Amino acid sequence: MPEATQRDLVDEYFAGFRASDHPRILATLTDDVEWVIHGHRTTRGRTEFDGEIENPAFAGSPQLDVQRVHEDGPVVVVTGEGRGVSVAHGPFRFAFNDLFTFRDGLIARVDSYVVPLP
Repeated sequence: MPEATQRDLVDEYFAGFRASDHPRILATLTDDVEWVIHGHRTTRGRTEFDGEIENPAFAGSPQLDVQRVHEDGPVVVVTGEGRGVSVAHGPFRFAFNDLFTFRDGLIARVDSYVVPLP
């Protein structure tokens, strides 16, 4: 079986989020992964990352529609739109841009930019 490409791992990451499948997501990450959700918070390490996968402010799993993927060296950039449900405010839509930086075949850093949509 061929080794997974960076794009394969990003696909697996998003599939894990769509299913709220923590082990599936965590298997794509380095132990010291950083997740920078710009304007919100930064998590460091798999344990903190795991705690953010299902944030208690949101209900259920998000719907994520990946629209564009660009790969350049150790970085994969993804843009798309999603839908979720906020516990306090109900359904919402958002646009997202995630930059995945790879090290040794795993995701070492995720930079997430999330913009609410009407």
